[in-house]
Amino acid sequence: MPRLRLSFVSAFNERVQPLMDGSIQPEGVELMPTYSDPSETFWRQLKFHEFEISEMSLSSYLIARSRGMDFVAIPVFPSRRFMHAELSYHVDSGIQQPSDVVGKRIGVGEYQQTASLWVRGTLEHDFGVSQYKVDWYMERTDELSHGGATGFTPPKGIAFHKIPPDKSIASMLVNHEIDVASVTRAFSRESNIIDRSTHIRAQGGDWSKVKPLFPDRMAEAARFIKQHGYVPANHAYAIRGDVDRKYPWLAFNLYKAFVSAKQVYQERLSESLPSGLFFGREYLAKTKEILGDDPFPYGLKANRPMLETIIEYSHEQGLIPTKPKIAELFAPATLDL
Repeated sequence: MPRLRLSFVSAFNERVQPLMDGSIQPEGVELMPTYSDPSETFWRQLKFHEFEISEMSLSSYLIARSRGMDFVAIPVFPSRRFMHAELSYHVDSGIQQPSDVVGKRIGVGEYQQTASLWVRGTLEHDFGVSQYKVDWYMERTDELSHGGATGFTPPKGIAFHKIPPDKSIASMLVNHEIDVASVTRAFSRESNIIDRSTHIRAQGGDWSKVKPLFPDRMAEAARFIKQHGYVPANHAYAIRGDVDRKYPWLAFNLYKAFVSAKQVYQERLSESLPSGLFFGREYLAKTKEILGDDPFPYGLKANRPMLETIIEYSHEQGLIPTKPKIAELFAPATLDL
């Protein structure tokens, strides 16, 4: 019997690459992969539903499902970060510690994106910074934003602003037009990634005045893990609803293939460290000490506390009107995993 051929879009990810290059293949399925940056992937999928299997923002997925969009998730979470620990601040803002963010101006790529969801939730619940006591500045335009594709609008009571077209999060932070932001990367108005230092130099500003809100990110990661027990996930994978209903076995076969692909990555990890990263093995050992042997667990059983939290945050922040049950969000074939 010929294998089922399905379109599959994802960013490059070491834990998923064996599926993208075909060295791991789901049983009964031939994937036709497309590499795409997440910001573009999510907009395309939410707007046009063009791929049968896609990487998907967890926050946008919750919003899309609450609005009746026909997708179903697989409990595979290949992208995780301590997103709040990536925040930087301008030294002239008077910020000395995370709780000082109250009353300040925070820049985000997009208000509804998962990174922003986790930042708001962590600042509020761990550091006492209410989302209603800061001003939010969003960079992406409505035309190219995930919110533009889902019809999202900010909840009532939020102080919400758009960053002008001739500026970026990075340029506004370095010029102290906002106080806090994650500037690990900046976006152009055409939704392409741009180098933050180039954009800052073009608009002036003193980068030495921008400092990390959490100077010791490893220490903050250890604190978060001790308190919460997981690394926050920001992406999953989703199957178009019509495809899942037509092939109810597909989600389980995909899940097994994702697990196998991650195992390949784990087996190669220590040997794949770049030779120029002289202390790579020491950093890897420290990472395992803080996060354990597998900071990227798949399946619902291993991720229930994290999923319950992100659902709670999404509802609490006014992104979704009601809290769905976890079983409603994932393919039936994966509910026992």
